[in-house]
Amino acid sequence: MKKEQRLYTPGPTQIPPRILRAISRPLIHHRSDEFKDLFHEVRERLKYPFQTQNEILILTSSGTGAMEAAISNLFSPGERVLVIEGGKFGRRWTGISQAFGLEVVKFPVNLGEVADPEAVDRAVAQDGKIRGILTTLCETSTGTVEDIQGLGRVLRGSAILFIVDAVSGLAVDELRPDDWGVDVVVSASQKGLMLPPGLAFLSLSPRAWERVEKSSSPRYYWDLREYREFGERKLTPYTPAISLLFGLKEVLALIEEEGIEGVWARHRRLAQATRKGMEALGLELFPQRPSNGLTVVRIPSGLDGEKLLGTLRTDFGVLLAHGQEELKGRIFRLAHMGWVAEGDILRVIGALELALRKLGLQVAVGEGTGAAMDLLMGVNR
Repeated sequence: MKKEQRLYTPGPTQIPPRILRAISRPLIHHRSDEFKDLFHEVRERLKYPFQTQNEILILTSSGTGAMEAAISNLFSPGERVLVIEGGKFGRRWTGISQAFGLEVVKFPVNLGEVADPEAVDRAVAQDGKIRGILTTLCETSTGTVEDIQGLGRVLRGSAILFIVDAVSGLAVDELRPDDWGVDVVVSASQKGLMLPPGLAFLSLSPRAWERVEKSSSPRYYWDLREYREFGERKLTPYTPAISLLFGLKEVLALIEEEGIEGVWARHRRLAQATRKGMEALGLELFPQRPSNGLTVVRIPSGLDGEKLLGTLRTDFGVLLAHGQEELKGRIFRLAHMGWVAEGDILRVIGALELALRKLGLQVAVGEGTGAAMDLLMGVNR
């Protein structure tokens, strides 16, 4: 019998039944009063998970579309930005910036490590021409969470725009843009917000909007001035993903019911339990400063990572993620972001124990699940 499969990948993530019901509603017209009320409501309520009072724009796209919108609206060709490159998605900022004619100063970080805010501050001061800092809250290619608060602290008082890709980190890892001095936050629907792919979001500070007015980069579909103007009338400039907005309303209700502090705490607790389970099985964790959204584990020497993930998928219905680019074959990524609970963690660790034994690795079945369960129950061994 074919196993029912469940996603433990860092996007897309599982969708709660409540959200599936919401997105299955009959469509409404996107120029109707009913749509205007819905759109205005979700835009205002998004400020809570974003932890900002800044205006939030909703785009119909993946998170990369919102990243491109940020670059094309905030900078002009020839301007210089510093990109913190700690993995695949940090490097995505570099690619987009170069496509729009920006001069990129790369700040490389070893995979699994984070940027030292003081070193970034020194690099900026030494350069003297940096117009923006681009980084990633949760670098899902390595499972690392960046020190956004520390970076914001050293940048405070400067004219440099601080821009954060929170596609994987929003409603997962703690982020307080207004308190931490972040000018622009980019995110998307298919990670901690528990929706299908298709919506992207940007929050912009007042001084970021000043840059939007001055940018000479080419833009049409991504012209944020259009989104802002239409938003004032509770509309979108182009056809929106109406069904996903129905779902977004329910997602926001779920987050409000749990409270954003509770959402962060749940992800932190599940991450700690997962890592205790991995360590009990003798597996080595990868990142230096791990995100609460996923656990990244080194594949044991001599073990075929493709076979491991294939066995988990076919025999146990558990979908994990491979490593990407230079980490392919060296790690696997187990996500616990979004609609994930304690039972999910025990299920995945139990399946991993059995899969490892099946592939010839001598692990004690029950050790990983036991360690995770102890942490979840507050038991010290």
